[in-house]
Amino acid sequence: MRNAFWLYLFLFVAFFDLHAQYPILTPFAISIGAAPSFIGLMMGMYSITHLPGNIIAGISVDRIGSKLFIIGSLLGAGIILLVQSYVTDPWQLLVLRSISGFVLAFLSPACMALLARMSSDLKEQGKLMAGNGLVHTIAAVASPAAGAYLVAKIGFTTAFSLLGWILVATSLLAVFFIKDIKVPANAPASHANATAAPALSPPASVPWLIYLLPVALSCAQGILSFEIPLLAKTTEAMMTTGLLFSVISIGALVTLSMMFLNNLSAFNRTLWGSFALALVYFAIASDFPLPLMVLLFIIGMAKGVTLPALSTLLIDLSGGARYGRTFSILSIATSIGAFIGPVAAGQLRSVVSPYYLAFLLLMIAITILPIIHWRHAAAKTQLT
Repeated sequence: MRNAFWLYLFLFVAFFDLHAQYPILTPFAISIGAAPSFIGLMMGMYSITHLPGNIIAGISVDRIGSKLFIIGSLLGAGIILLVQSYVTDPWQLLVLRSISGFVLAFLSPACMALLARMSSDLKEQGKLMAGNGLVHTIAAVASPAAGAYLVAKIGFTTAFSLLGWILVATSLLAVFFIKDIKVPANAPASHANATAAPALSPPASVPWLIYLLPVALSCAQGILSFEIPLLAKTTEAMMTTGLLFSVISIGALVTLSMMFLNNLSAFNRTLWGSFALALVYFAIASDFPLPLMVLLFIIGMAKGVTLPALSTLLIDLSGGARYGRTFSILSIATSIGAFIGPVAAGQLRSVVSPYYLAFLLLMIAITILPIIHWRHAAAKTQLT
């Protein structure tokens, strides 16, 4: 578990650093002359350039291990932030964010695959995934407000430089403290053989349609990440939007702290958490008479249930094989949704609330999920 401790620690620093940028990137882009539609494109490009990195990670993490990709992602992202502090043109920012999207594409599948390999017991793996979500959420609670505070005190240039050096230092420490695990000692034989498979396809037991849900989830999150910073018209307002992101994280922290939820089936947690998310996005779109902070808090609570449960569900469906490939395809699906979300929001927001799109995609994915689960359960019964 010492390896898990160090991985969680470095993940905390990395997530804190990355989330600190959420409330400041849009105001920074506006300050150098970017229009809202261009900002949507920039956010979408950041996500779509994840795809080649996700594909490479899916093929390579199972063969090479996770450590090299974790270190490379952190180091590359830090260097890009250092360069970003000198940007004066929107197109320069677009190019750097696109490169950053590629570099950071390796981080999530590599970390999640490493966590999954730390145990072969599904319940223990579920706890490790919940721990990953908890660390992610704790880092995200204060970091948006911290990022906005940094910019208010020291400006965009110094803030980006500081965040960049933190990532560089974290990557160097990871060289010494992260121990790679390629195959668990008690892994099934199929797991050992699976690393030799060349094609990037999901393990036979993982249906493709399951990945529609992470597309919908990340699309909804992309819409939210696009819309919230646009509320900031001044430096003081930027602090407020930073707090709104923190409210989401606090909501997630509440449910992630409820460890008894891990005793419920991953399918039920995924299904009902996603359904709650869909309802809240519909409430935002329809101007439901609740304060925005309350609705964002509920979104955070639903995410705290859904995201770790989805990871555990994928581990179960994969049958204990090809963790790198499974989580790489999860990252690809997330990248596609994160591209669609802000780009669609930038184009649709003058016509209709983009939150309706989030609601629609989530409801489609939720409708399909039980069918996938029942088919998998039936196939499993036949095999036994």
